Amino acid sequence: MDAAPSGIDELFSRRYGSALPAVALASGAGAIETLLSHRSVRKYDSRSAPNGTLELLLAAAQSAASSSNLQLWSVIAVDDPERRRRLSRVAGDQAHVRESALFLVWLADLNRATTLARSLGVEPEGLEYLEMFLMASVDAALAAQNAVVAAEAQGLGSVYIGALRNRPEEVAEILELPPRVFALFGLCVGYADGSVATAVKPRLPQSVVLSRNTYGAVSQDAVRRYDQVMTEFYSAQGMQVPAGGWSLHSARRVQSAAALNGRHRLLETLHNLGFPLR
Repeated sequence: MDAAPSGIDELFSRRYGSALPAVALASGAGAIETLLSHRSVRKYDSRSAPNGTLELLLAAAQSAASSSNLQLWSVIAVDDPERRRRLSRVAGDQAHVRESALFLVWLADLNRATTLARSLGVEPEGLEYLEMFLMASVDAALAAQNAVVAAEAQGLGSVYIGALRNRPEEVAEILELPPRVFALFGLCVGYADGSVATAVKPRLPQSVVLSRNTYGAVSQDAVRRYDQVMTEFYSAQGMQVPAGGWSLHSARRVQSAAALNGRHRLLETLHNLGFPLR
């Protein structure tokens, strides 16, 4: 087996600020480079996606694992400019929702399973339990991430839009969603505007997120070092540096219901949208 190519070494260093331990790869270096190169793209040029791109991304999405093969998700490709404008406004007026070549909304979809079961004379009581909503959400996320990797392998950029969950009833109205369907997040896909620099964002050290056999305590020293790494990253990108660093910024993000930007109503919203969720 060949040693990891220098491209992977460099990408690993950008992600963690440290060298990659010695590793041998039998194959697949290109796929790993695609994964390690991921960055959010929030500014797109005017090029359209090539013909067949949507179908290719959907095929990649449907190739992801699905719990019990129930396939409890759907996706809406939104190409109507007015609907895009309204979704952009709901999501905090993010321009890339309007401007990206593709905008996809990923759904936890228990409506289809409900309809199919009832058409066969089966009352799907099991779909009323939280487990099934969680299953649908996990499967949708797995599918969407497959689509992201496929897009990036084709030279396209992407960014997730979680802000759709700030005002989910409005999203449901815009997209005319039936009961038991919930918009989990949006996804912008397109060609990155070359005039706007983007970089691989550092992540927490592996020692913070990786435990072996039992759950490990968080190393505060490692988190403080990461605060410094992120401060340097934001400065280099010309972005506003959060006061107190990443850790205080993150703590404030979960400080109160108000900090959730409307998402504290999620359980109430799901009930309103036809999810009993026992």
